[in-house]
Amino acid sequence: MQRRFLPLSALRAFEAAARLGSFKAAASELAVTPTAVSHQIRALEAQIGLVLFDRQVRKVSLSNAGTQLYPVLRDGFDAFEVTLAKLMQQPTRNQVSISATNAFTVKWLVPRMSDFRSRHPGIDLQLQASDDLVDLRSTAVDIAIRYGRGPYPGLITEPLFTDRFAPVANPRLGVVSADDLARVPLIRFDWKRPQPDNPTWERWCTVAGRPLPPEAGQLRFSDEGHAIQAAVAGHGIALVSLALIADELEAGHLVQPFGPAIDGHTYHLARHADRPPSAPVQAVAQWLRAQAAGG
Repeated sequence: MQRRFLPLSALRAFEAAARLGSFKAAASELAVTPTAVSHQIRALEAQIGLVLFDRQVRKVSLSNAGTQLYPVLRDGFDAFEVTLAKLMQQPTRNQVSISATNAFTVKWLVPRMSDFRSRHPGIDLQLQASDDLVDLRSTAVDIAIRYGRGPYPGLITEPLFTDRFAPVANPRLGVVSADDLARVPLIRFDWKRPQPDNPTWERWCTVAGRPLPPEAGQLRFSDEGHAIQAAVAGHGIALVSLALIADELEAGHLVQPFGPAIDGHTYHLARHADRPPSAPVQAVAQWLRAQAAGG
Protein backbone atom coordinates (compact mmCIF):
# COMPACT_ATOMS: atom_id res chain seq x y z
CA MET A 1 0.00 0.00 0.00
CA GLN A 2 1.41 3.37 -1.01
CA ARG A 3 2.03 5.87 1.78
CA ARG A 4 -0.41 8.41 0.39
CA PHE A 5 -3.23 5.86 0.68
CA LEU A 6 -2.56 4.88 4.30
CA PRO A 7 -5.81 5.18 6.35
CA LEU A 8 -4.23 7.04 9.27
CA SER A 9 -7.46 7.56 11.26
CA ALA A 10 -8.36 3.88 11.01
CA LEU A 11 -4.82 2.81 11.95
CA ARG A 12 -4.98 5.10 14.98
CA ALA A 13 -8.31 3.54 16.01
CA PHE A 14 -6.91 0.03 15.58
CA GLU A 15 -3.79 0.84 17.65
CA ALA A 16 -5.89 2.25 20.51
CA ALA A 17 -8.29 -0.70 20.49
CA ALA A 18 -5.45 -3.22 20.37
CA ARG A 19 -3.55 -1.49 23.19
CA LEU A 20 -6.61 -1.10 25.42
CA GLY A 21 -8.28 -4.37 24.46
CA SER A 22 -11.64 -2.68 23.96
CA PHE A 23 -13.46 -0.70 21.30
CA LYS A 24 -15.25 1.22 24.05
CA ALA A 25 -12.01 2.21 25.80
CA ALA A 26 -10.47 3.20 22.48
CA ALA A 27 -13.52 5.34 21.71
CA SER A 28 -13.17 7.11 25.06
CA GLU A 29 -9.50 7.85 24.43
CA LEU A 30 -10.15 9.12 20.92
CA ALA A 31 -13.25 11.10 21.94
CA VAL A 32 -15.52 9.30 19.47
CA THR A 33 -18.28 6.69 19.81
CA PRO A 34 -17.59 2.95 20.00
CA THR A 35 -19.60 2.60 16.79
CA ALA A 36 -17.23 4.99 15.04
CA VAL A 37 -14.22 2.96 16.19
CA SER A 38 -15.91 -0.26 15.01
CA HIS A 39 -16.66 1.27 11.59
CA GLN A 40 -13.08 2.53 11.16
CA ILE A 41 -11.60 -0.85 12.01
CA ARG A 42 -14.02 -2.69 9.68
CA ALA A 43 -13.11 -0.25 6.90
CA LEU A 44 -9.42 -0.95 7.56
CA GLU A 45 -10.02 -4.72 7.45
CA ALA A 46 -11.92 -4.34 4.19
CA GLN A 47 -9.14 -2.23 2.67
CA ILE A 48 -6.36 -4.70 3.51
CA GLY A 49 -8.48 -7.82 3.10
CA LEU A 50 -7.61 -9.23 6.54
CA VAL A 51 -9.44 -9.69 9.84
CA LEU A 52 -7.62 -7.86 12.65
CA PHE A 53 -9.81 -8.75 15.62
CA ASP A 54 -11.57 -11.91 16.77
CA ARG A 55 -14.90 -10.49 17.93
CA GLN A 56 -16.67 -12.16 20.83
CA VAL A 57 -19.54 -11.10 23.09
CA ARG A 58 -18.26 -8.19 25.26
CA LYS A 59 -14.70 -8.99 24.24
CA VAL A 60 -12.31 -8.55 21.32
CA SER A 61 -8.89 -10.07 20.84
CA LEU A 62 -6.26 -9.67 18.18
CA SER A 63 -6.21 -12.05 15.28
CA ASN A 64 -2.94 -13.35 13.86
CA ALA A 65 -2.80 -10.45 11.40
CA GLY A 66 -3.68 -7.95 14.15
CA THR A 67 -0.94 -9.38 16.37
CA GLN A 68 1.60 -8.71 13.63
CA LEU A 69 0.35 -5.20 12.86
CA TYR A 70 -0.09 -3.92 16.40
CA PRO A 71 3.58 -3.69 17.58
CA VAL A 72 4.55 -1.86 14.39
CA LEU A 73 1.89 0.77 14.92
CA ARG A 74 2.51 0.94 18.69
CA ASP A 75 6.23 1.62 18.19
CA GLY A 76 5.49 4.15 15.47
CA PHE A 77 2.99 6.13 17.54
CA ASP A 78 5.32 5.95 20.57
CA ALA A 79 8.10 7.43 18.42
CA PHE A 80 5.76 10.21 17.25
CA GLU A 81 4.83 11.00 20.85
CA VAL A 82 8.43 11.12 22.11
CA THR A 83 9.69 13.28 19.23
CA LEU A 84 6.79 15.71 19.42
CA ALA A 85 7.25 16.04 23.19
CA LYS A 86 10.92 16.89 22.69
CA LEU A 87 10.09 19.47 20.05
CA MET A 88 7.46 21.10 22.25
CA GLN A 89 9.91 21.28 25.16
CA GLN A 90 12.51 23.14 23.12
CA PRO A 91 12.63 26.83 24.07
CA THR A 92 11.15 29.02 21.38
CA ARG A 93 13.34 31.86 20.19
CA ASN A 94 12.16 35.42 20.41
CA GLN A 95 11.49 37.00 17.04
CA VAL A 96 10.93 40.68 16.28
CA SER A 97 9.91 41.95 12.85
CA ILE A 98 10.93 45.36 11.50
CA SER A 99 9.34 46.98 8.46
CA ALA A 100 11.37 49.61 6.59
CA THR A 101 12.01 50.85 3.06
CA ASN A 102 14.21 48.84 0.74
CA ALA A 103 17.03 51.40 0.85
CA PHE A 104 16.96 51.79 4.66
CA THR A 105 16.89 48.02 5.17
CA VAL A 106 19.78 47.28 2.81
CA LYS A 107 21.98 50.28 3.53
CA TRP A 108 21.33 51.00 7.23
CA LEU A 109 19.87 47.95 8.96
CA VAL A 110 21.71 45.07 7.29
CA PRO A 111 25.23 46.45 7.90
CA ARG A 112 24.39 46.63 11.62
CA MET A 113 23.15 43.07 11.98
CA SER A 114 26.41 41.69 13.35
CA ASP A 115 26.30 44.27 16.14
CA PHE A 116 22.72 43.33 16.95
CA ARG A 117 23.49 39.59 17.04
CA SER A 118 26.44 40.16 19.37
CA ARG A 119 24.30 42.18 21.78
CA HIS A 120 21.08 40.16 21.55
CA PRO A 121 21.91 36.56 20.58
CA GLY A 122 18.54 35.34 21.85
CA ILE A 123 16.46 37.52 19.51
CA ASP A 124 15.92 36.82 15.83
CA LEU A 125 15.22 39.83 13.61
CA GLN A 126 12.89 39.50 10.65
CA LEU A 127 13.45 42.37 8.23
CA GLN A 128 10.54 43.21 5.95
CA ALA A 129 11.76 45.55 3.21
CA SER A 130 9.11 47.34 1.20
CA ASP A 131 8.54 50.83 -0.13
CA ASP A 132 4.80 50.30 0.31
CA LEU A 133 3.34 51.60 3.56
CA VAL A 134 2.71 48.65 5.88
CA ASP A 135 -0.42 48.74 8.03
CA LEU A 136 0.71 47.70 11.50
CA ARG A 137 -2.89 47.06 12.53
CA SER A 138 -3.34 44.17 10.09
CA THR A 139 0.14 42.61 10.08
CA ALA A 140 2.45 40.91 12.53
CA VAL A 141 5.06 43.66 12.18
CA ASP A 142 6.35 44.74 15.59
CA ILE A 143 8.29 47.87 14.64
CA ALA A 144 8.13 50.09 11.57
CA ILE A 145 10.61 52.72 10.47
CA ARG A 146 8.59 55.62 9.06
CA TYR A 147 10.28 58.32 6.99
CA GLY A 148 8.65 61.73 6.78
CA ARG A 149 6.96 64.40 8.82
CA GLY A 150 3.94 62.45 10.06
CA PRO A 151 1.53 62.43 11.74
CA TYR A 152 1.00 58.68 11.96
CA PRO A 153 -2.52 57.98 13.28
CA GLY A 154 -2.88 54.90 15.46
CA LEU A 155 0.88 54.61 15.99
CA ILE A 156 3.21 55.49 18.82
CA THR A 157 6.19 57.18 17.19
CA GLU A 158 9.44 58.77 18.22
CA PRO A 159 12.13 60.39 16.05
CA LEU A 160 15.31 58.41 15.43
CA PHE A 161 17.30 60.95 13.43
CA THR A 162 16.89 63.57 10.73
CA ASP A 163 18.48 62.72 7.42
CA ARG A 164 21.01 64.84 5.55
CA PHE A 165 21.53 64.80 1.79
CA ALA A 166 24.61 65.90 -0.15
CA PRO A 167 26.14 65.38 -3.62
CA VAL A 168 28.39 62.30 -3.77
CA ALA A 169 30.34 60.62 -6.56
CA ASN A 170 32.88 57.94 -7.28
CA PRO A 171 36.34 59.49 -6.73
CA ARG A 172 37.56 58.35 -10.14
CA LEU A 173 35.22 60.87 -11.79
CA GLY A 174 37.46 63.62 -10.51
CA VAL A 175 34.59 65.74 -9.19
CA VAL A 176 35.99 68.51 -6.99
CA SER A 177 33.52 71.42 -7.12
CA ALA A 178 29.95 72.31 -8.04
CA ASP A 179 31.22 73.48 -11.42
CA ASP A 180 31.59 69.78 -12.33
CA LEU A 181 27.82 69.47 -12.34
CA ALA A 182 27.93 70.88 -15.88
CA ARG A 183 29.96 67.94 -17.19
CA VAL A 184 28.90 64.95 -15.06
CA PRO A 185 25.36 63.48 -15.23
CA LEU A 186 23.06 63.99 -12.29
CA ILE A 187 21.63 60.85 -10.72
CA ARG A 188 18.03 61.14 -9.49
CA PHE A 189 15.52 58.86 -7.83
CA ASP A 190 11.75 59.27 -7.61
CA TRP A 191 10.14 60.12 -4.30
CA LYS A 192 7.07 58.00 -3.54
CA ARG A 193 5.23 60.98 -2.04
CA PRO A 194 6.00 64.31 -3.76
CA GLN A 195 6.45 67.04 -1.19
CA PRO A 196 7.92 70.54 -1.60
CA ASP A 197 10.58 69.91 1.06
CA ASN A 198 11.84 66.63 -0.42
CA PRO A 199 15.65 66.81 -0.79
CA THR A 200 15.72 66.94 -4.58
CA TRP A 201 18.29 68.38 -6.96
CA GLU A 202 15.96 71.35 -7.52
CA ARG A 203 15.94 72.15 -3.82
CA TRP A 204 19.69 71.62 -3.52
CA CYS A 205 20.36 74.03 -6.40
CA THR A 206 18.10 76.61 -4.77
CA VAL A 207 20.00 76.35 -1.48
CA ALA A 208 23.36 76.37 -3.28
CA GLY A 209 22.35 79.32 -5.47
CA ARG A 210 23.17 77.47 -8.68
CA PRO A 211 21.18 76.85 -11.87
CA LEU A 212 19.83 73.35 -12.45
CA PRO A 213 21.94 71.46 -15.01
CA PRO A 214 20.18 70.51 -18.27
CA GLU A 215 17.78 67.53 -18.20
CA ALA A 216 19.74 65.70 -20.87
CA GLY A 217 22.56 65.06 -18.44
CA GLN A 218 20.60 63.00 -15.94
CA LEU A 219 19.94 59.39 -14.91
CA ARG A 220 16.67 58.60 -13.11
CA PHE A 221 15.81 55.62 -10.91
CA SER A 222 12.68 54.52 -9.09
CA ASP A 223 14.62 53.45 -6.00
CA GLU A 224 17.16 55.33 -3.87
CA GLY A 225 19.26 52.20 -3.41
CA HIS A 226 19.68 51.91 -7.18
CA ALA A 227 20.71 55.55 -7.38
CA ILE A 228 23.39 54.89 -4.75
CA GLN A 229 24.68 51.89 -6.69
CA ALA A 230 24.81 53.96 -9.88
CA ALA A 231 26.92 56.55 -8.08
CA VAL A 232 29.25 53.84 -6.74
CA ALA A 233 29.60 52.52 -10.29
CA GLY A 234 30.70 55.97 -11.45
CA HIS A 235 27.71 56.88 -13.61
CA GLY A 236 27.30 60.39 -12.21
CA ILE A 237 26.74 62.57 -9.14
CA ALA A 238 23.92 61.54 -6.82
CA LEU A 239 22.12 63.56 -4.18
CA VAL A 240 21.49 60.85 -1.58
CA SER A 241 21.17 60.24 2.14
CA LEU A 242 24.49 60.49 3.96
CA ALA A 243 23.13 58.08 6.59
CA LEU A 244 22.63 55.38 3.94
CA ILE A 245 26.08 55.70 2.37
CA ALA A 246 28.19 55.83 5.53
CA ASP A 247 29.94 52.57 4.62
CA GLU A 248 30.65 53.71 1.04
CA LEU A 249 32.11 57.00 2.28
CA GLU A 250 34.26 55.25 4.88
CA ALA A 251 35.52 52.74 2.31
CA GLY A 252 36.27 55.46 -0.24
CA HIS A 253 33.84 54.10 -2.82
CA LEU A 254 32.09 57.48 -2.71
CA VAL A 255 33.25 60.96 -1.78
CA GLN A 256 31.37 64.11 -0.86
CA PRO A 257 33.40 66.63 -2.88
CA PHE A 258 31.38 69.76 -2.10
CA GLY A 259 28.33 71.09 -0.27
CA PRO A 260 26.00 72.22 0.89
CA ALA A 261 24.29 69.33 2.67
CA ILE A 262 20.56 69.82 3.06
CA ASP A 263 18.07 68.38 5.51
CA GLY A 264 15.99 65.42 4.47
CA HIS A 265 13.07 64.07 6.47
CA THR A 266 13.08 62.37 9.84
CA TYR A 267 13.20 58.64 10.45
CA HIS A 268 10.66 57.63 13.10
CA LEU A 269 10.45 54.48 15.16
CA ALA A 270 6.80 53.42 15.15
CA ARG A 271 4.69 50.69 16.71
CA HIS A 272 0.98 50.06 17.03
CA ALA A 273 -0.64 52.01 19.84
CA ASP A 274 -2.89 49.12 20.93
CA ARG A 275 -0.16 46.48 21.04
CA PRO A 276 1.96 46.66 24.23
CA PRO A 277 5.62 45.99 23.40
CA SER A 278 7.12 42.75 24.62
CA ALA A 279 10.55 42.67 26.27
CA PRO A 280 12.23 41.63 22.97
CA VAL A 281 10.48 44.46 21.09
CA GLN A 282 11.64 46.93 23.72
CA ALA A 283 15.20 45.60 23.41
CA VAL A 284 15.16 46.04 19.63
CA ALA A 285 13.75 49.55 19.96
CA GLN A 286 16.49 50.49 22.41
CA TRP A 287 19.12 49.07 20.06
CA LEU A 288 17.70 51.15 17.18
CA ARG A 289 17.86 54.28 19.34
CA ALA A 290 21.49 53.58 20.23
CA GLN A 291 22.42 52.96 16.60
CA ALA A 292 20.71 56.17 15.51
CA ALA A 293 22.49 58.16 18.23
CA GLY A 294 25.81 56.76 17.08
CA GLY A 295 25.18 57.69 13.45
